[in-house]
Amino acid sequence: MEEAAAAAAEVRYGIVGVGMMGREHLHNLAHLATEVEREQSVRVRVTGLADPHQESLRLGLQLAAELGLPPPQTFPGHRELLDSGLCDAIIVSSPNMTHYEILMDIIHHREPQHILVEKPLCTTVQDCKKVIEAAKQRPEIVVQVGLEYRYMPPVAKLIDIVKSGTLGQVRMVAIREHRFPFLVKVNNWNRFNCNSGGTLVEKCCHFFDLMILFAAANPVRVMASGAIDVNHKNEVYDGQVPDIIDNAYVIVEFDNGSRGMLDLCMFAEGSRNEQEICVVGDIGKGETFVPESIVRFGKRTEGRDGVVTIMAEDERIKYQGLHHGSSYLEHLNFLSAIRAQGASGPSVNLSDGLLSVAVGVAGQLSIEQGRFVTMEEVLGL
Repeated sequence: MEEAAAAAAEVRYGIVGVGMMGREHLHNLAHLATEVEREQSVRVRVTGLADPHQESLRLGLQLAAELGLPPPQTFPGHRELLDSGLCDAIIVSSPNMTHYEILMDIIHHREPQHILVEKPLCTTVQDCKKVIEAAKQRPEIVVQVGLEYRYMPPVAKLIDIVKSGTLGQVRMVAIREHRFPFLVKVNNWNRFNCNSGGTLVEKCCHFFDLMILFAAANPVRVMASGAIDVNHKNEVYDGQVPDIIDNAYVIVEFDNGSRGMLDLCMFAEGSRNEQEICVVGDIGKGETFVPESIVRFGKRTEGRDGVVTIMAEDERIKYQGLHHGSSYLEHLNFLSAIRAQGASGPSVNLSDGLLSVAVGVAGQLSIEQGRFVTMEEVLGL
């Protein structure tokens, strides 16, 4: 018992994949280390970085120095990091197509190491299911999926409003993301469906996760329309033209009769907000806007004059980062799950990761084949 308490007093992190998101995690862990050591007497350390791309490792070490962190040990690959014995927890922020192999290696490693894996869990439903089955054999390992949009303060507030019953039975969920194109990544891996899982998996698993949360139901059928209309059409990599769609409409039907709709456009930089989320129940409506961080909600009986507008904030956030503080809150939740020593599970589990990927896969298939796709078909039920 004393040994478990001592172990929980220090958590050593390794990061696999030190590109843009890996360095974002490094930022968050640096701020987390300062805060939790002061408030909770927990020591957080980043002890290892693994990446086959030397420039990413160099930038990771440079950032660690700028943040005032002791220099982490570097490794050319995740297996060397796992074998080092330096880590209690691993952040997987490598390219999507590498997640499955890395996750299976961590889960099967002789030494248990907790996992926070960036979205998507894997690029295929089959690989997600294999990871879930493997993880069942290692219940001592916490595995959390990086679907952090649910932690953004305005989104979290809207989730609370929906769960409180203020809107009644949810009937419709509409999510709009109008944003900039995909960023340039190492070796341009994110330009191709075979690497990313497709735009509706890579980018939109966040929104399908939110739809499922708001609807409080299971998705049963998906219909989508999308294409490559503006971005990446003149790009060529090793003789290959990118095949990732840059806009889509996706309709998701749920087993309780509610519906969700995603409106995605990745050539809409001229937008005041990047995300707009609207949830309508049978007695009220709520909506939120990111990054304005505004939440509005009202009841049918009170009309327009009864609509309440609030600014959503979370005082726990010590670093805003790329996702409006949600990654910091994600790390707080992950650390809490680790320290709970199995008493509570991760806030976003492997089943959440699977369903968010499965809806994206169904949407990609619907676009390719021009038809509704059932979740039974995609999940192999």
